[in-house]
Amino acid sequence: MSRRRSRRDTDVDPFYDMLFNILIAFVFCFIIAVLAMNPKAKKTGDVPAKAEFIITVSWPDNDPNDIDTWVQDPAGNLVWFRQREAGLMHLDRDDRGEVGDTILVNGRAVVNPLNQEVATLRGVAPGEYTVNVQYYESRNQSPVDVTVSVVKVNPRADVVYYGAVRLPAKGAERTAVRFTVTPEGNVSDINTLPKTIVQPP
Repeated sequence: MSRRRSRRDTDVDPFYDMLFNILIAFVFCFIIAVLAMNPKAKKTGDVPAKAEFIITVSWPDNDPNDIDTWVQDPAGNLVWFRQREAGLMHLDRDDRGEVGDTILVNGRAVVNPLNQEVATLRGVAPGEYTVNVQYYESRNQSPVDVTVSVVKVNPRADVVYYGAVRLPAKGAERTAVRFTVTPEGNVSDINTLPKTIVQPP
């Protein structure tokens, strides 16, 4: 009797066996599905976070005038407000002075006083880069003092250039800085020799 009971205790119910096999199959299918999943396609216009150089053009807060940034790479590619991507360059922010600076929040007008444009170099293409600023639109017919900085981001933040230039009137174009990037990603030959790169509209 005891022998029969012990044999019966060790017998496995086929129903439990089937449930266990179904569970294993389910887990296996789940793992395969997770591995096979494709990430969602990025929306057009998404900008990768990685940058090698950041170029920032600023002019006084609350200044109503529209200043534009132009950057030319060694291959002659240009980025500006009508061509925001070219080569490895991107114009991440186009600021139009007072235009678009006021938004409504809970029925109240909130003004962003900051005037700043930002361009980034997403990779290192050896050769000379030129950064120009243009007085695109004047709303008070006054000269505008513009500051320009170039920061090398990798492997650590390093200010390559910081300087100022005065734009006397609408239509004026000035070379803020020219610099050369070596194949190793280093910067040399920083200068402000004039070079016209602004294209006619």
